[in-house]
Amino acid sequence: MAASASERPQFISSNGGNRSFSNAPLIDNSDPNQIIVPEKKSWKNFFAYLGPGFLVSIAYIDPGNFETDLQSGAQYKYELLWIILVASCAALVIQSLAANLGVVTGKHLAEHCRAEYSKVPNFLLWVVAEIAVVACDIPEVIGTAFALNMLFNIPVWIGVLLTGLSTLMLLALQQYGVRKLEFLIAFLVFTIAICFVIELHYSKPDPGEVLHGLFVPQLKGNGATGLAISLLGAMVMPHNLFLHSALVLSRKIPRSTTGIKEACRFYLIESGLALMIAFLINVSVISVSGAVCNAPDLTPEDRSKCEDLDLNKASFLLRNVVGKWSSKLFAIALLASGQSSTITGTYAGQYVMQGFLDLRLEPWLRNFLTRCLAIIPSLIVALIGGSAGAGKLIIIASMILSFELPFALVPLLKFTSCKTKMGSHVNPIAITALTWFIGSLIMGINIYYIVSSFIKLLIHSHMKLALVIFCGILGFSGIAIYLASIAYLVFRKNRKASPLLASTNSQTVETLPRQDIVDMQLHGKAAASDLD
Repeated sequence: MAASASERPQFISSNGGNRSFSNAPLIDNSDPNQIIVPEKKSWKNFFAYLGPGFLVSIAYIDPGNFETDLQSGAQYKYELLWIILVASCAALVIQSLAANLGVVTGKHLAEHCRAEYSKVPNFLLWVVAEIAVVACDIPEVIGTAFALNMLFNIPVWIGVLLTGLSTLMLLALQQYGVRKLEFLIAFLVFTIAICFVIELHYSKPDPGEVLHGLFVPQLKGNGATGLAISLLGAMVMPHNLFLHSALVLSRKIPRSTTGIKEACRFYLIESGLALMIAFLINVSVISVSGAVCNAPDLTPEDRSKCEDLDLNKASFLLRNVVGKWSSKLFAIALLASGQSSTITGTYAGQYVMQGFLDLRLEPWLRNFLTRCLAIIPSLIVALIGGSAGAGKLIIIASMILSFELPFALVPLLKFTSCKTKMGSHVNPIAITALTWFIGSLIMGINIYYIVSSFIKLLIHSHMKLALVIFCGILGFSGIAIYLASIAYLVFRKNRKASPLLASTNSQTVETLPRQDIVDMQLHGKAAASDLD
C-alpha cells in the first residue's frame, strides 16, 4: 500500500457486517482533535503513545487481584510472590503482542476472530469473551461496594446497587476527551500506589522474606495451587487482550516500516511502565497482608479473620492491627481500583461486541447491560451470604477468567505468529517459543487443577455410587470438550491475510485512527489541548 505526497492515503476497512474489504478511506479527513504521532522520529513521540497501557494495567490491580493477594498473603505469607513476578513478566510479553496486532494490522483481536473463524466458532468465542467481561466485572462491583461500606458504613447490598450509578457518572467524563480520561485513569493508578506505599510503611514487612518469596518458587499443598491459579486468573485476563489491541487504534501513526516499529517499541515501553507499577502494587498488597496476619501480637479474633480473609475483613483487620488511617487508605485504594476497572471493563465489552458481531451500542447502554449481569449474582450472594459469600464469589470469578484465558490467548499467539497477517512484523522465533511456552504452562496448570479438584470432589462426596458415576461422566465430558476446543484453536491453520500492513515504499504513509474505535472513547469532540 503506497501513496504519494499529493495523494490521499487509502486504507482498507470493514464495512458493516460485510467480511469483504474495500479501498475506501478509513475516514475522509484528518480530525485535528485526535491524538497524532509526529512523523519525525524522536523520543518525545513516546508521550503521544502514553495512555493505553495504563488503561490496561487497571485490570492487574482490580478488586479481584486485591482479594486473591490478601488471601495469599494471609495464608502463605510471602510464598506466592513469585507467582506475581512470573505473571507480570508473562503479562508484559502477552500485552505487547496484543498491542502489536492492532498497530500492524489496523484491526483488533475480536475483529480478527470474526474474519478468521466461521460463524459457529466465532459465536462461541464471543460468548466466552462476554462471560469473561462479566466475570471481571463481578469483583469490581463487590470491591466498590466493600469500599463504600468501609468509608460510609453503607450496607454491601446497597453498595452493589450504587456501583452502576457511579460508573455511569465516570463514563460521562468521556465528553471531555480521551486524553483526559487516560490521565484520570493514570491518576487513579498512582492514588492506589501511594495508598499502599503508606500501608507498607505502617505494616513493616521483612524485606529479606519478601525477596525470598519473589525469587524462590514454591507451592505447598492443593490450597496453594488453587490460590496460584486465582492469582494467574486475576493477573492475565482474557478481556484485556481484546482491550489492548483496540486501544492502540486510537492513535494516528506513520504507516512506514520504521513508523510501525517505533509504535510497537514505544507501546512496549509504556506497557512495561504501567505494568511495573501494577506489579509493585500487587507485591505491596501481599506484603501488607502477610506482615499483618503473621504479626506475633495478633488477637484470637484477628487471627480468625486472617484464616478466611476477604476485602471487607481486611479493613477491620488493618484498623485493629495497624490503625484507623490504614483502614481508610485501603478503602480509598479499593474504591479507586473498582471505579477505574469498571471503565476499562466497559470498553472491553464494547470492543468484544463490535469485533465479534459488528454490533455497536452506546457506552451507557453497554455498561448498563454488563453491569446488570454482574450486579444480579453479586446482589443475590451479598443478600444471602453477606460479605463472606461475596468474597468467595470474587475467587470463583478469578478462576473462571483463568480457565477462559486460552480462548483469547491462543488466537492472539496464532495471529501474531502468522506472516500473512503480520508481514515483516511477525513474532521472532524466540518470542513465539516463549509465548507458546507461557500459554502452555498456564493451560497445563489450569487443566491439572480442574481435573485433580474434580476427582477429589468425587472421591470425598457422600453421593450414591450411581450419582457419582453420572457426575463423573458429565464432568469429564465437559473437560474433554474444553480440551478439544483449545486443540481446535491451536491446530487450525490461519486463512485470512491482514488487511493493513506497512508501506514498502520509502516514503512515509500515515493512517488515521480507527474512527469507530475513537467514537467508543468519545461522546463529543476532544479539545485541542488534549493533544498537548
